[in-house]
Amino acid sequence: MEGLVQCSANYIALSPISFLERAANVYGDKVSVVYGSAKTSWRETYERCAKLASALVLNLGISPGDAVAVFSPNVPALYELHFGVPMAGAVLSALNTRLDSPTLALLLEQLEPKIIFVYHELVEVVEKALSILSERKSKPPQLVLIPENYDQTSSLTLTETPADSLDYNGLLAIGKADFETIRPNNECDPISVNYTSGSTGIPKGAIYSHRAAYLNSIAAIFRTDMRQTSVFLWTVDMFRCNGWCFTWAMAAVGGTNIFLRTGVLSAKLIFEAIDIHKITHFCGAPTILNIIADAPASHQKRPLPARVDIIVAGALPAPQVLMKVTELGFNLSHGYGMTEALGPAIVVPWEPRLQYSSKSDEQTEIIKLREGTHNLLMDGVDVKDPKTMKSIPYDGKTIGEVMFRGNVLMLGYLKNSKAGQETFRGGWYHTGDIAVRHPDGCIQMKDRAKDVIISSRGEAISTIEVEAVLRSHPKVLEAAVVGRARDDDDDDLQAAGKTPFAFVELKKGSDACTAEEIIKFCGDRLPKYMVPQSVVFGDIQVTSTGKIQKFVLREKVKAMQGGSGMADLQIGIQ
Repeated sequence: MEGLVQCSANYIALSPISFLERAANVYGDKVSVVYGSAKTSWRETYERCAKLASALVLNLGISPGDAVAVFSPNVPALYELHFGVPMAGAVLSALNTRLDSPTLALLLEQLEPKIIFVYHELVEVVEKALSILSERKSKPPQLVLIPENYDQTSSLTLTETPADSLDYNGLLAIGKADFETIRPNNECDPISVNYTSGSTGIPKGAIYSHRAAYLNSIAAIFRTDMRQTSVFLWTVDMFRCNGWCFTWAMAAVGGTNIFLRTGVLSAKLIFEAIDIHKITHFCGAPTILNIIADAPASHQKRPLPARVDIIVAGALPAPQVLMKVTELGFNLSHGYGMTEALGPAIVVPWEPRLQYSSKSDEQTEIIKLREGTHNLLMDGVDVKDPKTMKSIPYDGKTIGEVMFRGNVLMLGYLKNSKAGQETFRGGWYHTGDIAVRHPDGCIQMKDRAKDVIISSRGEAISTIEVEAVLRSHPKVLEAAVVGRARDDDDDDLQAAGKTPFAFVELKKGSDACTAEEIIKFCGDRLPKYMVPQSVVFGDIQVTSTGKIQKFVLREKVKAMQGGSGMADLQIGIQ
């Protein structure tokens, strides 16, 4: 069309670092960060991030596109790094602080960061990882230590500071507050690398773009109804999809970030923060709901200053836990997503069901609550046949794979183009989750494609549904279900003709429980073909991000079937 003019006046590459620049101008004197007794305004936060970016470029030689790693819990320095690193033109990778040294070394070898910022209490893990890198002839990154004190004038007081390491506050001291931000030439340039949980094997590095991070931050604001008065309690780890992009979203609305002192998250700390700071939002894994529901009355603040919004993502705990949380004054929303989608892509408010016509109806309602309105900026959410790529019928029966398409997905996997092309085949992101679609359009999750169990009659058994019933047992803390081949079957646990095998972890201090009791409990609530035929009691191991590795459990079942291990465990067979 004649007359179009595209120039710097009407087109600027989208980047969430612009949120901080705006916050400094619009909300300059408003409190941005609270950590213990220390408080920082948005203007001061911008200046600190500018100094950080300056030191990275002018003193440490960081160039556009270089990777900068961080190994730190949720502290203000990690929040500042979410702006300071991209303001230097570099790519941030916040790494899971629960990683062991060998796994950390593996990720660092792939990432090749020039610098790694490390919280002072985690130095030992990182030093061992760097030693492994040296043994492999890989160049280790420069180590910068983050102190406990959120104070530019204080320095580390460690008795043994690693050789050649630098100090975070020392970097800020030499930085320049008037440093000119290095903006991306292309809004699709990478801003961060976030590693998957590794629940199906080695973690993969999902690459996020400035554009996707910007748009998903806006979407997060809409999804959670955030505004200038929002006060966000940092209970979701920032190494999880950059804190589900709330790192940048909070700057966009000029809200206040509340950081708890590092350590074990407790109900006492949460309720105290709500009482003192008037928290409006916090997020995390569903275990946070158990923490709140199990809080002693002495820790609960009744009534709350106002209702508080909680967004969780993952398998929900028992309905009675959810009811207790809402009764205490919390608005609960449940998210579905993954690292590749920058966090929760679908979020729906959880509404308590006061009555059900039958116990099976109760289970159906719980599972259907896993779905809701998708991300405002996710162009498409569908359930398709992965072979034909055609949408499945809205009949509540036909199974397909959940797929996404939109502007808030990763660019691909770091140094793994093949895996990226595979997951984006057909022009859609393949989640690996299977579901049905109901006549009203509601998507009902059934299972991971790799985890679904096919019975001898060809029925698809959702391990998610069976696990939800198991978790609703008053004595059960956690449960995981995989397929078990018949004794006369081959050892291919992915083939048809399997029965559910349950791994059950009981609550601490609960009364003794038998496999027969668990089986009967499930039999009263599930169709016969979905009832676990075998039950094993014990601790259920999870990944560093709290996910159960089903492929490990399937190997355990296969090993037990192939040897005498079955007799050594408490198992009930109907």
